[in-house]
Amino acid sequence: MFSVTVRDHMMIAHSFRGEVFGPAQRLHGATFVVDATFRRADLDADGIVVDIGLATEQLKAVLAELTYRNLDDEPAFAGVNTTTEVLARTVADRLADRVHAGDLGPGARGLAGITVTLHESHIAWASYERHL
Repeated sequence: MFSVTVRDHMMIAHSFRGEVFGPAQRLHGATFVVDATFRRADLDADGIVVDIGLATEQLKAVLAELTYRNLDDEPAFAGVNTTTEVLARTVADRLADRVHAGDLGPGARGLAGITVTLHESHIAWASYERHL
């Protein structure tokens, strides 16, 4: 399996519901380094997994929908704890929608999957992997 990873970051505010979250139940900010890894079994006719420039642009566009926002106020997250895991799935699903819409170019139609990893810090991160 071949893979290409692109990276960006996002800054959000949110809070959590539930005693398990302790002080994170209060409104707080988070900055995530975000890696999006695109996978395919064989390279396309141009010898690539995906156009890195398009992948970078689309990751930036997906993150722009989330960054500098209080996710507690976003209708898409009503009633949802926006944990690192939930946000990784959200970014992966939104990237998958863009792959299916052709926003990553015709060569991206051969992608097998996407993994999105959100790094909370240098010692903690979470990932979500999905098939296309």
